Amino acid sequence: MINIGSTKELGELIMHERKAQGLTQTQLAGLSGVGITFLSNLENGKQTAELGKTLNVLATLGIDLLAERRDNE
Repeated sequence: MINIGSTKELGELIMHERKAQGLTQTQLAGLSGVGITFLSNLENGKQTAELGKTLNVLATLGIDLLAERRDNE
């Protein structure tokens, strides 16, 4: 499991996984139903990336997004 604390870290994860799967940005964008500009912005950590499209990209790559409550001790 990877702890993601910023949009930059999420973008780096997506870029790493895309490259590990041998996909270009154009290919992943097409498979995910998003534009190439959106995917580029997402990989570069743009903070205003749309959540729905981001979830589509993650699902296409086979990445599950999990949320866990932090302990407030």
